[in-house]
Amino acid sequence: MSGLDAHDVEEAAANLQPVAVRTPALTALSLDQAAGWPVVCKAENLQRTGSFKFRGAYHHASTLTSRERARGLVGASSGNHAQALALAARLLEARATVVIPADAPAPKVEGVRALGGNVVTYRRGIDNRDALVAEIPERDGLAVIPSANSRRIMAGAGTAALELLTDHPEIETLVVPVGGGGLAAGSAVIAKHLNPGIRVFGVEPEQGADTLLSLRCGQRIALPDAPSTIADGLGHTSPAPLTWAVNSRHLDGVVTVTDQNITAAMAFAFRHLKIVVEPSGACALTAILSGLVPHESGTIGVVISGGGVDLPTFHRLITTTPHRKEPAHA
Repeated sequence: MSGLDAHDVEEAAANLQPVAVRTPALTALSLDQAAGWPVVCKAENLQRTGSFKFRGAYHHASTLTSRERARGLVGASSGNHAQALALAARLLEARATVVIPADAPAPKVEGVRALGGNVVTYRRGIDNRDALVAEIPERDGLAVIPSANSRRIMAGAGTAALELLTDHPEIETLVVPVGGGGLAAGSAVIAKHLNPGIRVFGVEPEQGADTLLSLRCGQRIALPDAPSTIADGLGHTSPAPLTWAVNSRHLDGVVTVTDQNITAAMAFAFRHLKIVVEPSGACALTAILSGLVPHESGTIGVVISGGGVDLPTFHRLITTTPHRKEPAHA
């Protein structure tokens, strides 16, 4: 059993309908020319709190009992899930504590605090985050809202793909980033339900290819060190157990992208789609622009998962890396 089915995603969509943004699907002739195929991008960087993570965090938190929510919520994140959890808690009149790396991008940390979330930091690669996350709910009685390893989180994340494929049923290949794996899992399950012939590919940064290596080995593996990549939201060392159970069955493959190509994709999205995308959020688009995803015909769907990047970092990344020659704007 995968622990997730299409009904879960459809149920999440109904629950989220009053609170989540139905984000736009963006197209551009220049993108089609660069990719060699028609491409439709689901702009989850325009979701509440700036990423798809709000979908899963709210769905999971809202389906807890009122007594569980009253005790408070806790979760760990590199930033996007933290903001999503803080907003979900605010909407549900609960309090949220988030465990976040000390080096997380400032806008993400500031966003959590602005929404009323309590921030607990840890030193990436030094402190034991999992032990800290286990200690807080045990001590304070808080309900844990995982960033990926939850049936309800996966279902909520999958609603982005449900919207995209409902609006664009012509999509024959769907491409999504893979971090904890919740977005990939929810997307793959609903995509295969809507169109059994669709192919779904995940994308990871080269330095954080834990899901790709796990697929090659046929079992979950752990990277020896925390990945060093600008795609901080995808810097996981091992697939989550529940997401792995789904992705190992439903993904058609995983490809990896370089940091340099990620920055080129961020610049492309800014120039041609007129959107600001963070490195993790640009990974699926990077794979398409780099020609890494197997595709034979028809339209490609891409999930742009987030836009949590501060202006100085965004400017530095898109202006200090050599970029490919681009087609004219259209």
